[in-house]
Amino acid sequence: MDASKIRNFCIIAHIDHGKSTLADRLLQITGTISDREMQEQVLDSMDLERERGVTIKASAVRMNYTAKDGITYEMNLIDTPGHVDFGYEVSRALQGCEGALLVVDATQGIEAQTLANLYLALEANLEIIPVINKIDLPSAHADEVAQELEDLLGVPKEDMIPVSAKTGMNVAAVLEAVVQRVSPPKGNPDAPLRALIFDSHYDAYKGVIAYIRVFEGKLNRRDNLRMFATGVSFDPVEIGIFNPRMKEATEMTAGEVGYVATGLKTVQECRVGDTILARADTTSHALPGYKLAKPMVFAGFYPVEADDYPALREALERLQLNDASLTFQPETSQALNFGFRVGFLGLFHMDIVQERLEREYDLDILATAPSVEYQVKLRTGEELLIESPAQLPDESTILEIREPWMKISVFAPDRYIGAIMELVTSKRGKYLNTEYIDKSRVLLTYSLPLSELVTDFYDRLKSMTQGYASLDYAFDEYRADQLVKMDILVNGSPLDALAMIVHRDHAHTKGQKLVSKLKELIPRQMFVVPLQAALGGKIIARADVKAIRKDVLAKCYGGDISRKKKLLEKQKKGKKRLKMVGNVEVPQEAFMAILKLDEED
Repeated sequence: MDASKIRNFCIIAHIDHGKSTLADRLLQITGTISDREMQEQVLDSMDLERERGVTIKASAVRMNYTAKDGITYEMNLIDTPGHVDFGYEVSRALQGCEGALLVVDATQGIEAQTLANLYLALEANLEIIPVINKIDLPSAHADEVAQELEDLLGVPKEDMIPVSAKTGMNVAAVLEAVVQRVSPPKGNPDAPLRALIFDSHYDAYKGVIAYIRVFEGKLNRRDNLRMFATGVSFDPVEIGIFNPRMKEATEMTAGEVGYVATGLKTVQECRVGDTILARADTTSHALPGYKLAKPMVFAGFYPVEADDYPALREALERLQLNDASLTFQPETSQALNFGFRVGFLGLFHMDIVQERLEREYDLDILATAPSVEYQVKLRTGEELLIESPAQLPDESTILEIREPWMKISVFAPDRYIGAIMELVTSKRGKYLNTEYIDKSRVLLTYSLPLSELVTDFYDRLKSMTQGYASLDYAFDEYRADQLVKMDILVNGSPLDALAMIVHRDHAHTKGQKLVSKLKELIPRQMFVVPLQAALGGKIIARADVKAIRKDVLAKCYGGDISRKKKLLEKQKKGKKRLKMVGNVEVPQEAFMAILKLDEED
């Protein structure tokens, strides 16, 4: 295809502003999908995406559109996620485009992820086309939202496209705007082949399927290819385009988006961000790739059945192929045996990965409470990175512990400023700035420890602002503080999976809350189970799970008291023996109790 008739663009927006619905309408208008095949969220292929109504993976599709000038254009669309945890997916998708549709909900206006994704698009030098969606709703205030966008982008209101993606109203104008405003891809089709891998997934028959954007040259089914970074050579099993399902093609030229079935079997051989070259080409340079995603939240994943350990490893490797931001390494726990320490971009990301492992790979998993990565400076001058409280060295050897702090942006109506300020202060946050977006909405900026953010901050923010607040966050710096390790002892034995790193001032309160919560969750035994929180060797809180009592005196009617004493003494000895050999089973809810410690405040 002539590159001047190609347009590569993506859709970016805050979560739930209508990206996937707009993509559905574009597919219908261009006739890419017939009305018979049409369903809601057609590009969201995962069951999880449909159930939760969110996009988790970026997905590509090619459409053919005949514009008002009579010319047929090839439109390559990439639908991106909106949730803050999947910002990495968005940054990768932007590399394959020249333009971006910035979708803003006419009832909500600009929100936190609108700004975050907009800045990513501006960094990638994309042409921004503002689209105001949901104008058919009674609560829509499109003029005010257009004014907000004009103040933010400097784009005149006339250039913004008001649409209703649900009803299809004015959606054709979006395609015309893409044709007129987005520049065609640059790239010489006669130069040596260079194609960027922006995503991938695994197929049992075709191996790793790499989603690519061809920047220069031509790609043919019979070409011998190699990966630039890993040096792995391969012959394509199949090449093709997304229509929206995979459709085989014979050739792809500079500017086009499609896929290559590589036949490769492992993650390490085909990395997202790598460049595909011709095998004989030794002179071409790699295309600019992506910064590696840095995991922010870590949790232990353990199989409930020990025999499932190899299956869990294989499942994590397969998921890592789809999700370059997922990291994992083996770890052992005294209580839970063998498992993996898995790194995520956030709590929602962790939730999605756990659910995909359980659904797609039929695994029964026990997840420990999430923690963050700490920097530990020892008295010897050595520095360690600690992903789990269990890895913390002896307190006497530590000079200081540094924790990651985040810069958070909260968009909310101004009537909630007091409640938000109170929440942030209770989480050790520091106030930075207040900015009024319009007469009634503010952008509040704070600095907050990541360990406080990953527990229940988002849930509490939403509940105290009646769902009106939106949140975005980015890493700021590591800061030293008075942090200590708090151990939890169940029946006298420390349970490493429940250990936490906490601020010394909050240790007593958190310790008491946690043992009280565990008391409700751990099942009763035939003996008393003491639950204790300890700092070093000092017990700071205790609660007991009461024993299940059997009434051994039920059969004794009257008679001598010594007979009753003898029976009670015998029961006491039996319970003492049970306590020494008895095994206390800790349910999954106990590990997640750490997330809900502050709910009663």
